Order: sequence, then structure tokens, then C-alpha cells
Amino acid sequence: MQFWLVTTDHLTDRLWFKDDEDFRTGMNIPPLLAASMPVNILSFILMSNHVHFVLSCSQHDAETFINRFKKLYSQRYSKKYGSQSLLLNNGIDIRELFLDGESLEKGIAYVQMNCVGANISLNPADYPWGTGNVFFRIQTPKGICVGDMGVRELRRYVHSRLSLPGSYVIIDDGFVDPASYVNVAFVESLFRTPKRMNYFLQNSSKAKLVREAPSFGDQMVLSGMKSLCLSLFRKQNISDLLESELSELLKQIRYRFSADPGQIARVSGISYEMVCRLLDSI
Repeated sequence: MQFWLVTTDHLTDRLWFKDDEDFRTGMNIPPLLAASMPVNILSFILMSNHVHFVLSCSQHDAETFINRFKKLYSQRYSKKYGSQSLLLNNGIDIRELFLDGESLEKGIAYVQMNCVGANISLNPADYPWGTGNVFFRIQTPKGICVGDMGVRELRRYVHSRLSLPGSYVIIDDGFVDPASYVNVAFVESLFRTPKRMNYFLQNSSKAKLVREAPSFGDQMVLSGMKSLCLSLFRKQNISDLLESELSELLKQIRYRFSADPGQIARVSGISYEMVCRLLDSI
């Protein structure tokens, strides 16, 4: 049995997921792939500008899985936003994990703690876009089994003609419960107890990135940028701003949201170099 940590490159000048609808779209792709490929999903997380998966499969299937994920999401992103090249040159990194030496436990903990390392949430269980609340959970979210849904109703959620097992559950949040297709039993047996899993989470490299100051997620910063553009300059889009106005907008975003140049570049679609120049301008 082989295990792989699969990561996409971080986009620096745009976002994969701009709002909750985008995240729901992304959350409904892994179950389609899990149902149609010889791949076991052990853990995953969708961040605003990249994704992580821990998979049990061959290396070839791991590469095929992430490329299919990127293709399906790109198609849906293009349909919504009209962009044809979101993930065209987005690279991937695939690293093998092992049962020996706690490599697999550390890889899963690394994925689970990405949202905490980004200072988006205090605990992986509070972050809905992945497997953060799947393991050792006490309550099961409410939902409806795919087998009890009509074909058209199911397609409204997954936007695909691919079939899903009738046992899969679509929860009230609008996506397939990861517990329906993630190998929860294997992961829980790997960690053995919630306490041991928490030990790996708290000692993950991502846990050590947490800052004391509060941080705002990319989606909130994007929303704030749009609102400020309208309230400060009476313009709908940042592309309509003069350079002096754009400089002032970015400075306001940095001040109000404690956003660093990297986050501002991702959210605005402006190059990192230009963001730095505008922030430093008098």
C-alpha cells in the first residue's frame, strides 16, 4: 500500500475559490473522483489558492487524480467567471508518505492544520472545506442520501452526469459529506485515539505558524476590497481605478485587514511586485 501527499502550487495572483459557492463546487469534486477511480482519500483541504490531498493509491493514480480535480474545477470556474487559464500552468508536488516513522500521521496532520497555520480558524474542525471535522466526531451532520434523490436534484449539487453511490450523503451545507467517501476508519485506526491525533495536529509544522494577531481569510478581504472600492471611489471594479486610487485602496486593505502583500496580490489579481510598489508609494 502506497501513500502520497499531493499539493498544488500556491497561486500568487488570483484565487481558486472566491466565495462559499466556489468552495462547495470544489467539495463536490472529490466524491466524484473517489467513486470513479482506484483511489482512497485519507485527508484533504481546500485553501483559497491551493489544495492538499493525502491519497492511498499508485503514484500514477495520484497524479491522475489531482489533474482530473484541476480539470473539473477549472471547467466550472471558467463557466462562472469566464477565465480559461486559472490552473493551466499550476504545478503539483507529490511526495510519498510511509507507515514507518509516523510519516503518514504527520502528513495527514499537516493537511488538517493548513487552515490553522493560515490563521483562518483555531481548530481544523471549525473549517468546513475539507476533512477537518470528519475524524473522531461525535455528531453526524444532517443530510440526505444520494439514493433518495432524483437525478436532476443530484446534478444541481455535483454539476456532473457521473453517478455516485446511493450511500453517499449530501449534507445541509450543500456538498457531499467527506465521511461518505474518505477512509475514516483507516485514519482513525492509524491515530488510534483522538488524543494521539491531537498530539500530531498540535506538533505539526503548520501549528507553529500561528500568529497572535487575528487574520482575515482571502474571501473576507476580497469582499472588503470590493466594498471599499465602491465606498471610497464610487467605482465597481479595481480595474477602473487610477493608480493613485489603487495605491490608496491597497493601503486601506493592509491597514483594515492586517493583510500582507502576498494576500493582497492573491485577492486583487495584481502582481506581487506591483502591490509592493503601490504600498510603498507616497
